[in-house]
Amino acid sequence: MADLSPSLSPATVAVTAGRPPHEPDQPLNVPIAMASTFVAGGDREYGRYGNPTWSAFEDALGRLEGGRCLAYSSGMAAVTTILDLVGHDATVVAPRHAYQGSIMSLADLEARGRIKAHLVDIEDTAAVVAACADAALVWLESPTNPALEVADIETIAAAAHEAGAYVVVDNTFATPLLQQPIALGADIVVHSATKYLSGHSDVLLGAIVVAPDQAELYDVLLNRRSLTGSTPGTFETWLALRGMRTLHLRVERAQANAQALLARLEEHAAVSEVRYPGFGAIVSIVVDGELAADLLVRKTKLWVHATSLGGVESTFERRRRWKTEAKTIPEGLVRMSVGIEDVEDLWADLSTALDGVTASRNP
Repeated sequence: MADLSPSLSPATVAVTAGRPPHEPDQPLNVPIAMASTFVAGGDREYGRYGNPTWSAFEDALGRLEGGRCLAYSSGMAAVTTILDLVGHDATVVAPRHAYQGSIMSLADLEARGRIKAHLVDIEDTAAVVAACADAALVWLESPTNPALEVADIETIAAAAHEAGAYVVVDNTFATPLLQQPIALGADIVVHSATKYLSGHSDVLLGAIVVAPDQAELYDVLLNRRSLTGSTPGTFETWLALRGMRTLHLRVERAQANAQALLARLEEHAAVSEVRYPGFGAIVSIVVDGELAADLLVRKTKLWVHATSLGGVESTFERRRRWKTEAKTIPEGLVRMSVGIEDVEDLWADLSTALDGVTASRNP
């Protein structure tokens, strides 16, 4: 890969990392290496052990997060790989509001007697620090999905390390452009690269980034990936790397759009609460119950009712439509992933739908 200065800004790293060296006749992009088998004598040998296209993606994301990266077939493959390393009967501290795949994986492991899950209010730093005393692993989301609560990562990580626990931060919502958990003390960062990193709603991919001082943990994870076969598709990895080249532009535009919508949402009669962590492009609003929220997501033409997020298009959904969503999430909460469209077009579409919600409430 090309040799990069350590002082480059994240925006520049997103564009330049994971590229071939600047030599005559080298391609600007690493080619898609569609190979299941490699000539013997090197480190790869077989398709489960490595691929040049994976390496390019891993180099780019690793540089952005400040660690060493491993790509996985999906975000859930990355999540379950980490959780499978937790010892029998050990305690995992995690947010009560978090990505449902993570919460359901913890519940499954607990139901089978593998671990003990201790779910906490991640904004209650004192309570989280106290819970760390018995933990083997502390799992953080910041901001949380879909409540958008923000954790004091640095304080919690210090307490967890003092107790001998590892710290994992799901950085999918913030991206490494807005938050770098390893610099705040995390041992592991996990991503659903399906979301902002890829950015075009056409890839399933996950990633784990390990702190530089956790070389043994990196080797364990690498060996587990090879053994379990939770490896990414080569084309998907190439698409994700291609998407990352514009990550900074997409995040800047989507965040600006989100912040432009905040005051308008707060002033609208149909909206009783607006949740925003102060950064990023995810906004959650609360309207008057299940029926109002369902009406809202059916009334728009630009905003798409869909469960994923982080793409160039604006999407939203009522989170309590999922039976596994925490009962502490309001029935009328709609999580909004603001895209990069023209913000006036987004507001015109959204406000018309919100007006319809108001009209239905006051016939």
